[in-house]
Amino acid sequence: MNWAEFAAAAPELARFGEERMKATGLALVGTVRRDGLPRISPVEPLIVDGQLYLGMMWRSRKALDLLRDRRCLVQTTVRDREDRAGELKLRGRAVDVQDPVVVERYCRALQEAIDWRPEGQFHLFALDIERADLIRYQENGDQVLREWRPGSPAQERVRSWTGSGYAG
Repeated sequence: MNWAEFAAAAPELARFGEERMKATGLALVGTVRRDGLPRISPVEPLIVDGQLYLGMMWRSRKALDLLRDRRCLVQTTVRDREDRAGELKLRGRAVDVQDPVVVERYCRALQEAIDWRPEGQFHLFALDIERADLIRYQENGDQVLREWRPGSPAQERVRSWTGSGYAG
């Protein structure tokens, strides 16, 4: 499912994600390393023509991870431990974009968004979204979780830290 389809199915979650990614210009991407361990890396996400794109340096470790194993998680960033706005986690698969027309549209949109355009080779991935979770934090430390899966409306539940001994 591309970003436009996700936004139609779960508009609140998509709106939050788009606003957060535009505000910070960053997200984190979780990939699977060759040895099976997770890798967390920063990435600059960009939504273009209804698709969430992740541009990466040529032959970067995270790009090589995705070429080998497409499974990934993209998570919006938080400002600090007191940031109660929340975070969006998108689980899915990275699609290696090779179409020169699509790559050029991405480059133009990136130039317009941040006044920079990649030169030379780079990797471009589109995220095929399979699941989304929006986590927001309450004053008492509880988490309000909105879970979304394709074909179902978002479901909300509260995860309480009261009495769990969790301190942070």
